[in-house]
Amino acid sequence: TKKKKESDNNGSNKQDSHVGQEDENTDRGNWSSKREYMLSMIGYAVGLGNVWRFPYLAYKHGGGAFLIPYTIMLAVAGLPLFFMESSFGQFCSQGPINVWKAVPILQGVGITMMLVSTFVAIYYNVIIAYSIYYLFASFQYPLPWSAKDCNSTGLLDCFFSKEAHALNVTENQTCQNGSTAGQSPSEKYWDEVALQRTSSMNETGPVVWHLALCLLLAWILVGAALFKGIKSSGKVVYFTATFPYVVLFILLIRGVTLEGAKDGIEFYIGSKSNLTKLADSEVWKDAATQIFFSLSVAWGGLMALSSYNKFYNNSYQDSIIVCITNCGTSVFAGFAIFSILGHMAHVYQRPVSEVADAGFGLAFIAYPDALSKLPISPLWSILFFVMLITLGLDSQFAGIEVIATCLQDAYPKLLKSKRGIVTTAVCTVLFLLGLPCVTGAGIYWVNLIDTFCAGWILLVAGLLEVLGLSILYGGNRFIKDIEMMIGSKSALFWLWWRACWFLITPVVLSVFVYPDWGISLGWCMTAFCLIWIPILAVWKVYKASGGPWQRIKAACSPTEDWGPYLECHRGERYGTRGATDPNVISNKFTTRL
Repeated sequence: TKKKKESDNNGSNKQDSHVGQEDENTDRGNWSSKREYMLSMIGYAVGLGNVWRFPYLAYKHGGGAFLIPYTIMLAVAGLPLFFMESSFGQFCSQGPINVWKAVPILQGVGITMMLVSTFVAIYYNVIIAYSIYYLFASFQYPLPWSAKDCNSTGLLDCFFSKEAHALNVTENQTCQNGSTAGQSPSEKYWDEVALQRTSSMNETGPVVWHLALCLLLAWILVGAALFKGIKSSGKVVYFTATFPYVVLFILLIRGVTLEGAKDGIEFYIGSKSNLTKLADSEVWKDAATQIFFSLSVAWGGLMALSSYNKFYNNSYQDSIIVCITNCGTSVFAGFAIFSILGHMAHVYQRPVSEVADAGFGLAFIAYPDALSKLPISPLWSILFFVMLITLGLDSQFAGIEVIATCLQDAYPKLLKSKRGIVTTAVCTVLFLLGLPCVTGAGIYWVNLIDTFCAGWILLVAGLLEVLGLSILYGGNRFIKDIEMMIGSKSALFWLWWRACWFLITPVVLSVFVYPDWGISLGWCMTAFCLIWIPILAVWKVYKASGGPWQRIKAACSPTEDWGPYLECHRGERYGTRGATDPNVISNKFTTRL
């Protein structure tokens, strides 16, 4: 029987393209190399927010002074959660749902993470589609969103919408290229050509076919990269995770040589830094929010990616490297972005504050407009949008990996050797669900999903995660689990992590000011993502045996098969998988306490 089982396993492994001959885990597979894992983690953490949100926040909140709360929030919230999640997934070699065998009552947190990743994957690929469309449009000279044949006064009127009324601009004043007063050519191109935006969400309009085709291309790129799971995506990230740094460096070199670049950099993080801003609670809230979302904690991606590590991988060292790289990238990107925005402010003879923006405004209006003013403008535009595409794809890879990993962990026998089919099916379904986002009202859908699904739901999931592991599972037990992987550490080493996991990080996540909800559809999405937490908690308690207290205690205790995935790593602490000795179970619970 044993020989037959081994033969079956060997036969199945030959069919599984996601498992290599040198893999430690012959069921799930491992990363082909540590380098591929690190590049994937860096690519996941470093996303569009590093380029289009951090620089704006730094400028908005006192320039260089913003780095103080940003660094503090990295230490007390970002890094502790990052270290916790990556160690959690690596220890048990399971995705964000199955890891909660450690605390079954919180398994709904894993479902919430998967659902959030699903919703975000829908609209995130739409943003990649926007970038693909602009990339294709960049192969023109002059760039289609550049102003042509405008006199100086009219150009200013076209660009500075805030100044339109002050300059007594009438509605019938236009540039010869068709830009209406109070709207820049790049803004008009974004609204009327790229998006074909309708007046409101109530007016859906037809599908914008050029965006639909770009969306299809984006999903083909994602599906192709993930067709063999981490074995194929690990090769793609050699390009997608490194190319953005090449482009940022090129843009920085080009930017600092432009007239006015110094003013842009000073507005970003220079002599005009304002330390008095540190007294404003909004600064600290924005710093915590940026760290939390920039590092992609509580999305499930960190657990999914780390679950394919070998058991003795040093998750602590990896967390330090990825977090520092992520934050360093944000600061570096700011220099590249604001040097060129400073030049644009010089061209328009306006303060940098009037051309700085965040989000879509920076990526598809302000920055393209600035690039159109440079010599050989198509070249810079092509580089910029290829950078946005690669930044987006890295994050998207991990989001889809969350979904595929959860499905395969839930149905290992059925889906083990069907990784390509699972990935194709997921990408196809999400493409169809994303079609409303490429209609005339698509941008409203994108903003809606971003507001309700990528907001405070993640804060709730992160808070429950840190409380569940530090209190219900047991912080000391979790530390011993980590030491099984990275080796014993001194009590002084763990002092800081204990302080964060037991007190500081939960407090930071609890004091966020949540937005005022008013959109019923947004409430439905929020409820749909969060409702699984209480549902699964009640179900786990109901399925347990004994009286009310015994049921709750059982639902808060690890399942019998919890622990390292491979038997060779379980050791004396966890023993043979599936042990039913009541003394063993009792000892596990008392050890946790």
